[in-house]
Amino acid sequence: MNYKKTYVPHNGYTPLCTIGECSLKNLEFGIIELTNGQDLTFETGDREVAFVILGGKASFRTNGKDFGTLGVRRNVFENPKAECFYAPRRSTVEIHSPWNVKIAVCATPVDQDSEPQAIRQADVRVSRLGVKPWERDTSFIVDGSTNARKLTVGEAYITPGNWAGFPPHKHDVDAMPAEGVLEEIYYFLFDPQQGFGVQCLYTSDGEIDEAYRVKNDELVEFPRGYHTTVGAPGYNTYFLWLMAGDHQGFYRSNDPEHAWVGAVENLIKKQ
Repeated sequence: MNYKKTYVPHNGYTPLCTIGECSLKNLEFGIIELTNGQDLTFETGDREVAFVILGGKASFRTNGKDFGTLGVRRNVFENPKAECFYAPRRSTVEIHSPWNVKIAVCATPVDQDSEPQAIRQADVRVSRLGVKPWERDTSFIVDGSTNARKLTVGEAYITPGNWAGFPPHKHDVDAMPAEGVLEEIYYFLFDPQQGFGVQCLYTSDGEIDEAYRVKNDELVEFPRGYHTTVGAPGYNTYFLWLMAGDHQGFYRSNDPEHAWVGAVENLIKKQ
């Protein structure tokens, strides 16, 4: 199975991963692009949905309440803190663009109600994870501190030529609290746009063993297996990451063959 998909820029809403039509059972993903003055109505159905503003501005209104305008950057490389609108299930979301806007639509089925929420830059936490050459800045936009019930969403910026998510890790076994069952998607952008990275996905039994050359506007689904990423030298690598499954949060295990790298990381940080 090919776990990589490509987004071709298109006005309106473009679904890229839909449950029943992709490898995932708990995650859906798509892109909204609107021009100046354009409107779009989105029905969440049985899903909670995070609308992450990748670039531009948009105003959000749902179920009779106006949540104002979100979006403070022209593109993802201008600022590592996104703004986002969270909509619970059974919501009609009215989106208006006062300018051009590109929005990542992250969704998962839920069986609980919650409240809509405008997530602004001040609500987003950014951490520097790892050490060179596996260093990246990671933001946390949607998690257990927000109104979301299952979604966890953030952004990662890889230092040019460096790795991210190393040692390779997975979250496909119910062994809580050490590891939980969580599906994931990475959606990539590059600066300059002709850049690329390599996304690895594999299982210990060899049933899955993929290394994708990922380019601008491409995504990779992780239904299971270990995964790790490297960006090409000279290019800024960005990926939006979204997770959902049996538990909300980070419950993962490293590939035991490479787990020793974590000890090296701890030593470097202490120096």
